[in-house]
Amino acid sequence: MDNTALEEEARLAEVGIHIVGDEAPEVRAECMRIARRLLAEGTKVIGFIPATKHVGVPAVAIQLGLALVELSGATVAYVDANVRYPALAELAGEDDSDTPDSVFTTRWLKGSLALLTPRRAEHAGEAVPALASLLLDGTSLFEYVLVDLTGFELLGEHASAAACMDGVVLLGRAHKTRERDILRFTSEMPDSRFLGVLLVG
Repeated sequence: MDNTALEEEARLAEVGIHIVGDEAPEVRAECMRIARRLLAEGTKVIGFIPATKHVGVPAVAIQLGLALVELSGATVAYVDANVRYPALAELAGEDDSDTPDSVFTTRWLKGSLALLTPRRAEHAGEAVPALASLLLDGTSLFEYVLVDLTGFELLGEHASAAACMDGVVLLGRAHKTRERDILRFTSEMPDSRFLGVLLVG
C-alpha cells in the first residue's frame, strides 16, 4: 500500500471510519453483494435514511462506495447532505473541485471515491433545494452518488429528497431498531423510491 493510500485510510480512521478488508470479510462481502445488485439494476443515485438518531450512515455508505469503485471502476460520490450538521465536515479540507460557488465542497477520499460535504451549515428550509441543485447540476463527474439524508427530519423532507434520486434505503441497527421506527419512514416514502431496509451492526 503506497503512502497516499495510507494517508487516506488514516484520515478516515480519524473520524471513526475504518476501511474493511480481510479483517472483516463478512462486511466486505455484504457491501460487494449490495454493490453488485445496484450495478445490475442500474441504480445510480441512492439516498440513505437512518431509522433513528443512533444509526450512523457515513461508515456504511463509504464502505458501499468503495465496493462500487472496486466492482465498476467508476467515480463514486458520497454526499454528506446534512446541511444542518455535516458529519464529515472536518474531512473536507481543501476543495478539490472547480466549483467554488457550490454549497458543497469536494474532497477525494480514497481512489475514485469522493466526499461532497456542505461548506457551512444552512438554514432548515435550504436542505432539500441545496441537495436538488447538487444532484441536478453538480454530479456529472460521478457515475454513482450515495447520499446521507441524516438530518432530513421535517415532514415531507425525506419524500422530497427521494424525488431527486433513483431510490432510498432505510438504515437500521440489528437487534436495536424497532418495527415502529421502520414503519414511520416507510409510510412517508413512495413505494417506487423505496429500495428496502439495511440492518447493520
